[in-house]
Order: sequence, then structure tokens, then C-alpha cells
Amino acid sequence: MEQITFERDGDVGIATIANPPLNLFGPQLIDDLEALLAELERTPLRGLLVCAAGEHFSAGADAGALFQGRSAAEASALLGRFMTMLPRYERLPYPTVAAVQGRCLAAGFELVLASDLVVAGESAQMGLVEAVIGATPFGGGSQRLAARVGPARAREMIMTAGLYGAKKLEHWHVANRMVPDAELREQALALTRQLANGPTKAHAITKAVIAAAVTQGIGAADALLATLAPPLFETEDMRCGIASLLEHGPGKATFKGR
Repeated sequence: MEQITFERDGDVGIATIANPPLNLFGPQLIDDLEALLAELERTPLRGLLVCAAGEHFSAGADAGALFQGRSAAEASALLGRFMTMLPRYERLPYPTVAAVQGRCLAAGFELVLASDLVVAGESAQMGLVEAVIGATPFGGGSQRLAARVGPARAREMIMTAGLYGAKKLEHWHVANRMVPDAELREQALALTRQLANGPTKAHAITKAVIAAAVTQGIGAADALLATLAPPLFETEDMRCGIASLLEHGPGKATFKGR
């Protein structure tokens, strides 16, 4: 991978977009994202932090390299690649955290919206700004933004191509928390480690059930939960968690992700 670095810190993976200053999504970064996903799918982890090098998380797509002069047929093949990447990312069976600083636009924002939790530095400004080139978000950002902020605000944000600061996005539930820029990586990594130390198999079910509720409704989520939940009773984590609760009280269990 040329524009993404990946390292392990125990059970936590750290993926860094490394094409500053703007970390644009061009052909190479898309290739690297596909390679990263393949590696993540075969690497046993319990949490993932996604961050970016430099002043900005990402200014979005390299419009000249990706979009200019393409026919509808050519665009379909390209967009199909990106549209399959985000669902693969969302299906990773452990929590994902995005740490965002500076500008986070278009394709970069779509990747953030596909993350489970978002930590925003005070400098963060996010937006789906494709309308400025006469386009709509191509990677699934519209529907993911609507799931977080509701349809009315999603329409406003996308149709006006506005930029929105970290404080407002925290209030609107796009960012889970806002922190000083100087503490962004430290706090985002600490949150990722906290999640990675939790009951990983239970977190995977939580992710799947919430995704089903958002996309298919509560009835579908209920049916999925009825299928996925019973095996938890045979996991080492749940058995140890119950024993710890009964012996030591809540919050004392140590989970192994098994």
C-alpha cells in the first residue's frame, strides 16, 4: 500500500491515510483501501482506528483523476468498487473509530460516516460537497448521513454543499465526541483500546443488529437478534462476565474476545 499505512498495537489496528496535504481519494488510494480491507478481513483484531496524516483528514475525491471525461458505463464500474468497500468496512466484526481533523469532505466523509464511532478534533469541518461539481455523493454518504442526522438535515447539508464544524456535528450526532486537536489521536486511540478490551463477539452482534434496524426496521433487527444472540451464552467472555459480576460486582470483568 502506497497511500495507507497499517500497524498493529496489540489487538488494535491503526490505519492511516498517508497522502497529505489533502489525502485525496484517487486511483491509488482506492486500490490501497481495497488492499487494506482484504488485510483487515484476514487479520484477527478487536478494534480499528482510522486516521489521516497531515492537517486534513481528506478533501475528498481527486475529481480530475476519477471523474473527468468518464462515460456512465465507466463511472458505473468505478463507483461500484467504492460502493462495495464501505459495506465491507461496516461488516468488520469489531468496533471501528475514525479520528478526524481539518477538512473531511465527500469520499473522506463517507468513510467516516461508515465508521462505528467518530472522534472529531476542534478543527474538523465535514461536508458532502459533491453538489459543487454538479454531482451527488457517490459512495453511499447520503443514506449514511441521513441515518445519523435525519433526512431534513441530510438534504440541507448535501444540497447546500456546506461545511459543518465539530461542535455542530457533535450536537447532530455525526461525531460522538469533540476533543482538542492536540489530543485527537491519543483520545481516539484510547477509545479504540477501550472498545477492543470489551466483549468483541457481543460488539459484533450489536453492530449487526443496529445496522439491520437502520436499513430494514426494528422487526428485522428483532429477528436477527433472536438468531445471533443465543450463541453468546456459550462464549468465554459472557461466562466470565457473569462470574465476575456475581463475585466482584459490575465492571470488573476482563474479556478475551472469545
